[in-house]
Amino acid sequence: MPSAHTCSQPTIEHIMSNVSSSELRKKYTHFRILVIGRANAGKTTLLKRVCNTNEDPCIYDEKKKALRGIHDINRPFVFASNPQFIFHDSPGFEAGDESQLIQVQSFIEERARATDRNEQLHAIWSLPLLR
Repeated sequence: MPSAHTCSQPTIEHIMSNVSSSELRKKYTHFRILVIGRANAGKTTLLKRVCNTNEDPCIYDEKKKALRGIHDINRPFVFASNPQFIFHDSPGFEAGDESQLIQVQSFIEERARATDRNEQLHAIWSLPLLR
């Protein structure tokens, strides 16, 4: 009769208990977050509250030049008071427009394939999509 074999996988609590916050800060200099929600859902307002700021976010192009008033999932933005959090704003989801969903799926897939941890996506926050 074969013996019962149990597989002991470490829990996330066990793994994290062996990693200090200073080690994580050395490894990850920032935390990249995609925020998903419908247009005018208050995504930026929510992020201002989370970051405890009233300032407008700084949006950058590929050359790290600051832009204003642009909502493009591929253009990261930060708040000057919290530069360790890098946000990406999804296009606002509107009924019947599948292209926005396809754009977000492509963005997530691209970030999932990234080997550079500075380009990887660390979290996705979703605001309610219903009105």
